[in-house]
Amino acid sequence: MDKRTEQYAQELSKLIRIETISENEQLDRKKFDYFREVLKETYPNIFGVCEYEEFPGGFLMRWKGSGSEKPILLMNHHDVVTASGKWQYAPFSGTIAEGKVWGRGTLDTKGGLWAMLRAADELAAEGYVPARDIYFESASTEETTGEGAEIIAKTLAERKIHFDTVLDEGGMMLYDPIGGADGTFAMIGMAEKGCADIKFVARSNGGHASTPGKNTPLVRLGKFMAAAEKSNIFQVKIPETIGEMFRRISPTMSGPLKLVFGHPKLFAPLIKAVVPKVSATAGAMMRTTIAFTMASGSDGLNVLPQEAWVTGNMRFSHHQGGEASIAAICKLAAKYDIKTEIIDPGFSSGVTSYTSNAFKRVENAVNDIFPDVIALPYIMTGASDSRFFTEISNGVVRFVPFLIDDSQLASIHGIDENVDVSCLAPAVDFYKHIITEGSYGKQ
Repeated sequence: MDKRTEQYAQELSKLIRIETISENEQLDRKKFDYFREVLKETYPNIFGVCEYEEFPGGFLMRWKGSGSEKPILLMNHHDVVTASGKWQYAPFSGTIAEGKVWGRGTLDTKGGLWAMLRAADELAAEGYVPARDIYFESASTEETTGEGAEIIAKTLAERKIHFDTVLDEGGMMLYDPIGGADGTFAMIGMAEKGCADIKFVARSNGGHASTPGKNTPLVRLGKFMAAAEKSNIFQVKIPETIGEMFRRISPTMSGPLKLVFGHPKLFAPLIKAVVPKVSATAGAMMRTTIAFTMASGSDGLNVLPQEAWVTGNMRFSHHQGGEASIAAICKLAAKYDIKTEIIDPGFSSGVTSYTSNAFKRVENAVNDIFPDVIALPYIMTGASDSRFFTEISNGVVRFVPFLIDDSQLASIHGIDENVDVSCLAPAVDFYKHIITEGSYGKQ
């Protein structure tokens, strides 16, 4: 490990060792305050040149530039999810071993926060002044309510600040993200699906389990969930973003897939039928999905419930939208005499074009820092804080410059989350490229 990489690994490890789990209705914010103080001590150069503001659940920094062009916003949250289960290395130990930094937040997303602040700090130490204002935002509520980023976004809107580019967490660099491609790809999120939560309730008169009737509440719920899984109530469509993803990935394929993915409009019916079977993730980019996540029945082993319920987490597509998607699942539930309660209708965020300045800015950085990696636009199936900023930017993109394998991808919100130390220096260089608009490292 060279000296630069060793320094970076130790620095990220220090941030991982600060436990910043966020939970709903969390009143004690002292650990987040402490984390931000550590950031200020670790990156004195960038904090020294920036205007700094604290908000409920987050902070905002402004690095004043020399010009008047629209500013850029770089963001990554600093809260993390819980770390249950048996880990190879303790989740908040920040252990450096096996060529990796281990711990909760290495990928989601203290790693990205570390890289962007480290890049800015080194540039500030050199006396660099950006050509336009650069903003930095980080919240401690991303994994729960999103309140921190929402408040900051509303404040910026009130100040009539509009960003050329907003770069948040999102996709990373993966090998063969669909199946059949031969190469490494930077998955650059151009949008994210909306997220809604729905409760489905089945009722009856209850009774003793020794004399069950037909279609008791749990049976009806089971039939409903099975029908939802098999039905085609959600529209399947190849969004323009995904069509471009297929076109860009096709040259790395062979055989019939090369032709099919190279012409997504011509082969749309085939793609819509086959892709969900090959890749659940790619299939989810083309339709609304619903996952049943919580359930409750009776309180006794021998008691038929008077009421049973399940909850569904819906990720709705842009082409069908939240209202129509919710209406479709509610209509299906009604066939099984199941009532629906909307816990959270969610909301839609915008779609950034792959022809935009924002995408090209990120794509150019990928091309220069990772010359063997192909930039792919895609639609995120998860949610991020960036959804709050689509009202004040037409260029919201979602990408963190780490190369990860399948096990590391699975470790996000799972066990043994880690990042390769070999990723750290290139990630810093990537953010320097974004901040300097491609001039970093060039004479």
